Parts: sequence; structure tokens; C-alpha cells
Amino acid sequence: MSQINVNPISNVKKGSRIPADYIEKVYAGWLGKVIGVRHGGNVEGWSYERLERTYGEITGYLHEFKNFAADDDTNGPMFFLRALEDFTHTSEITAEQMGLTLLNYAPDGHGFFWWGGYGKSTEHTAYLNLKNGITAPRSGSIEQNGHAVAEQIGGQIFIDVWGLVAPGNPQLAAEYASKMASVTHDGNGKYGGEFIAACIAQAFVEKDIEKIIEAGLSVIPADSEYTRMTRDVIRFYKENPSNWRDCFKFVQANYGYDRYPGVCHIIPNSAVIVLSLLYGEGDFSQSINICNMCGWDTDCNVANVGTIIGVRNGIEGIDPSWRKPINDFLCCSSVIGSLNIVDIPWCATYISKLGYLIAGEEPPGEWKAILEGKSPRFHFEYPGSTHAFRLEHQSKLNVHITGTLQNSEEYSEIGTRSLKVVFDNVQGGDAYRVYHKTYYKPEDFNDSRYDPSFSPIVYPGQSLEAKVLVPDDLGIRAKARLYVKDGNKGSYFYGEEKIVEPGKFCSLKYAIPALQDVHIEEAGIEFVPVVDRYYTGSLIAYIDSFDFSGSPDYEINFKNERMEHWTPLHLEVSQFTYLRGIWSLEDGELSGSYFGEPAECYTGEREWRDYQFSAEVKPKLGAHHNIQFRVQGGIRSYAVGLAPNHEVVLYKNENGYRSLVSTSYLWDDQQSYRLMVEAKDNHFIVSVNGDKVIEYTDIDNPYLFGQVGFSNFNGSHTHYAGFSVKGL
Repeated sequence: MSQINVNPISNVKKGSRIPADYIEKVYAGWLGKVIGVRHGGNVEGWSYERLERTYGEITGYLHEFKNFAADDDTNGPMFFLRALEDFTHTSEITAEQMGLTLLNYAPDGHGFFWWGGYGKSTEHTAYLNLKNGITAPRSGSIEQNGHAVAEQIGGQIFIDVWGLVAPGNPQLAAEYASKMASVTHDGNGKYGGEFIAACIAQAFVEKDIEKIIEAGLSVIPADSEYTRMTRDVIRFYKENPSNWRDCFKFVQANYGYDRYPGVCHIIPNSAVIVLSLLYGEGDFSQSINICNMCGWDTDCNVANVGTIIGVRNGIEGIDPSWRKPINDFLCCSSVIGSLNIVDIPWCATYISKLGYLIAGEEPPGEWKAILEGKSPRFHFEYPGSTHAFRLEHQSKLNVHITGTLQNSEEYSEIGTRSLKVVFDNVQGGDAYRVYHKTYYKPEDFNDSRYDPSFSPIVYPGQSLEAKVLVPDDLGIRAKARLYVKDGNKGSYFYGEEKIVEPGKFCSLKYAIPALQDVHIEEAGIEFVPVVDRYYTGSLIAYIDSFDFSGSPDYEINFKNERMEHWTPLHLEVSQFTYLRGIWSLEDGELSGSYFGEPAECYTGEREWRDYQFSAEVKPKLGAHHNIQFRVQGGIRSYAVGLAPNHEVVLYKNENGYRSLVSTSYLWDDQQSYRLMVEAKDNHFIVSVNGDKVIEYTDIDNPYLFGQVGFSNFNGSHTHYAGFSVKGL
């Protein structure tokens, strides 16, 4: 492989490998990725001819969405990146560890990516290989799966983050990308991942598109078909620089779908990416519109182009028309439901923190607290960011009210930015709310794209905090209070109400009480103007920060939960995600069963640490009936439950369950048992019906945080009447 020398340029700090504008460019790059997925999402698989007949010249989004549901192009990057947290962030990380990361965060056979069958879907094939002991990189190899499977497009669509964590270092980006891509792909399928990651890394320090592409070529074999295709497209562009459609005809004739096996081969789609980068001439809108017009695997191709040009141009290079419909929201469909509700600034922070860690550098002072998790969760410091906040109002009068959200530098107390909220035609005594959705239902989406499911991200027992300001030149006063909304009954729970003194930031706090049978679907701030009935002006407020934290304290009876119907084949128990098995509600109880491997479902926050988890367990069939705790994914958790030979067993799941300790306990089918575990640090106390039966300290790489859930083994069938969780 040839090498490319990357010379520092003006935006690189002296003595640093990390560009001074690195964090903002990560935000722009990931935003470009999400824009690209949304732009191409509903025309994936369309031909150029069909797109042209339908839309003519594409100049903007083709579809409107309530909220854009999950997609494999964004699932893969954000969750595979967790390998650097779960194992090591250094270049010593292995393909095998990255394969374990896939097993940990992808549900088994649903959601996350396309489950098209062994030998048809590359990712499904690799997943089954991994699950059955064929470790990476063999899991994705040509030797194991053949050229047709190994050289599909997935090797590059999941890869953007490896360029984002290695700014200005295409070789390092390609090294990470090679290991990750090899979990599922090989040959040109792997080279594509290396190429895209290197291009993204180079885009941090280079504006020239051809030089960015050369950085990508520098990390893959010069004699590969991927390189040959790229050189051919470059050559055609230089000879015919004015008409991208002529170039696409060349691509169709020489690198079209008809020349390659499989469902979605990497070479035709990569040719479209290279074409779009060249003919887009560095303009974000032009580049992604050309890419979408070419058709084929539109969301994947446009997303890769969006990341590269997003990084190259920065946030100012992305027109607001692309950003506004997204509103910083990202839906995912991993096995961990509380990780499936994220915002793009959170993603940028997570990625950037790893970038500095890899480089061995300290983040700049203004970003240090944010990257270290010491600032409020929602801080609005990224230019233009909204953190997916939304507006609603309750007016008693028949007046037309509109509201807007805007990132602002007018007022701030921490940092330099805040969220500006404007309601017009406000009435005294009416409620005007700005909030973050903390749980989503099927009706919040247009479709069931990649089968998302959720657990709430805020729970009873936790606390909310916010800082708000009403400007002193507005001429009105306003009261403000924090609130949460229960999605089961539509009820609101409020914190203390305060008069916001004009021109000064007001601190609001609310300790959510312990509650039963709720799921919190909104957390926000309610403003009430203190004006007379003749006021027809606007309410303007600034939110400097918003945060939630603390331990849960709540109880659920399953007779008050529901099945959420996405499609006839996608049904979820409210508040739960599942790894595998049949999980439903029967006779007002949670029911779980499966024919062989462990059936598992989860709820709660992945970051919960010390807590008491209690559930009423009713064995129906079989001999293994468990509750789960400290769940960090499909292959990292503890379980405790009723077991064969009248025992209670504590298990640890390390890509397979093993017994840690067991004790005798007489139990029978069809009887109910209250199982409880207290997990504090690495020490666990287990009781059944109030009697302590196990006390155990795990000194072998213990799991110190994680969700709660339920499971059974070996074809068992279990019912659960309800459960409670209380922080310790």
C-alpha cells in the first residue's frame, strides 16, 4: 500500500495532532451522516431513471417524517464504536473484540441491520458465525463466506466513526476500520471501509477533494478493484469535468449492478460516492443531491458523502434547511432501549472524547467538562444545536400560536450558548412548554424502519435541573417550573413554581417522586406568562442547560403495560427491548419463552449502578426462570433465578452463562416467587420471598452498572407479574 504524508495546516494547534476545530467538525460530520441517511432513506434501491421520472432534479429532502426511525447506517457506527470503551481505545484492540461488540449490542435476528438470511445478508451471516464460535476476522472472511457475501456494501456504511476519531491520520483511521469491517466483510468490502475512514480523517485537515480521495486510496492495495474503479472515475472526471450524468453513464456501463453478485455490492455504490465527491466540488448540498440522484443504495452512499463533506466544510457549510427537520434527534435500534434515544450533540461528544483519548491529548478548556461528562446533559454549546427539544402549548383561547427554537449566543451562564424559545400570541395563565421526549411510541414515527424499541431515559426517583432566563426588555413576567409527563395516563407531575426575574438566570430543580405504573415520555419546562388578557405579544425564554440524574425509584405492574404495535411482525412490550424469544403480555403478566438459547428482555438505564431489583416470578414450564441485573448488552450481564434440582443460581454472562454460586431452594411450577437482588459495587445479595439465599462478591472483572430485565433458559416459559427498582 502506498503512503500519504499529512502536513499540519493552520487550524492544527502547535504540538497537537488534533485540529482546533475538531469537536465542531465531528458534530458537522456526524450531522452530515444523519442528513444523508434521511435524504436517501425512502428511495433506497431506486434507479437513476426512476428518481428522475419522479422528482426531476433533486434539491432537498424528498420526504417529510414525524421522526426518522432507526437505520443500520447509524446503528452500526455508534454501537461498534463502543468497542473502544468496552475493551481498549488503543490500536491493540482486535477484530475479535469488535466482533464481540456486535454480539453485545445487536438484537438477535431483529432490528439494527438487515436480517436477510445466512448467505444473503452479509451482517446476518457474520452474526451467526460469531454466535456459533467463528470469531472475527474469520466471521466476515472470503474464505468463510465467499466473495459475493464478503464484498457487499456494509463494510463502508458502518465505518464513518473510525475516521472521526482519527482526525488528520488516515492510516490510523484505516487500521481501526479494517478491524471493524473484517468482522462482517473482506476483500473490496473491507477496502471500502478503510477508504471511507481515511477520507473522513483527511477531510479534517484538507480541503482539496482529490487529495482527500488520494488519502483514501493510500490505505488500500493499489492493485485492488476498488482502486481501479476509483482511478477510472477520477480519470473520467478530469476528461469530462462539467456533467456528472455523463460520468454516471460511464459508471453504469463499467461498474453497474449487473456486473457484480449479491444484493448490494460495494463497487457500484463506491463509484457513485467518488463521482459525487468530485462533481459536488466541495458543496454539501450539491454533493449529496448528486449522490441521491444516482440511485442504488442511496441512504448508504449519501451518508458517507455527507460525513466527508460535513467534516471538510464544518457546520457553517451545511444549510439550515437540512438541519431543521432532524432537530438533532437520532433514533437507534440496539438491544439497549435507553441507548436508542440519543441526540446528535451527545453523539459528537462521545466520538470526540474517544478522539482525544486515542491521541493522548487534553480537550480544550471550553469543552473539557462536556467531554468528561461533568456538564449538564443538554448544554447547547454546539453551534446551531437544539438537543432535540420540542415545543407544545395549552391555550384556552382560540388563537393561532406558533413557536420556534433557535440556538443563541445572546444569553448564557455556563459556556457561550443557550436555547432560545419563542412563543407568539401568548395569553396570561396558559401553559407553554419546551421539553425533551424521553420515550417514543409507534405513533411518533411514520414507519417501523429497522424495528426500534425503547426504554425511557428518565425515571421516577431521579431529579431534573435547568437554568432559564426571560429577557428584561420583554415587558412581561413569567412563572416557570419543571415537569414530567406520564405516557400511560397522560398525567403531568410538576416541580416547584418560580417567578423568573427578568434578565437573570433562574435555577429550577425537581426531585421526581417514587411512582407506580408510569413511563415518563416527556421532561421539560413549563412557562406561564403573568400578563392580563389583552396582551398579544411573545414569550421569549433562554434555556442555558437542562439535566437529569440520580437513581430510580419506581414500581411496575404489567397489567398496566401494553403491547406496542408497529407492524404485524413488530410488536414490543412497552418500556422493554428484547434480545430473543417471545415476549408478550398474557393475562396481565409479562410472558417470555424460547425454544433453546436464553430468552431475554431488558428495561432501565444502562448506566444504573447500585440498586435493589425485585420481581414476582411465576414458572410456567421448564426449569430455568430468572431476573437479570447489571445488563450491559446481550453478552454482558448477571442473572439469578430458579433452577433445576430445586436450586437458586447466580449466573454471569460473558458471551455465555456460567454459574457463580448456587443454593438449594424448594420451588414448584405455577407458584409465584418474589426474587430480589441487591447489587452494590461488586457485592450481591439475593433473596426469595424475603429470605436471603445467596451472598456473593464478584472479584473477576465485575459488571458495575447496567439495566434490569428477565430471562429464561432451555425452552422454559415464565410469567412475571411486576417489578420494582430502587437505587441504593
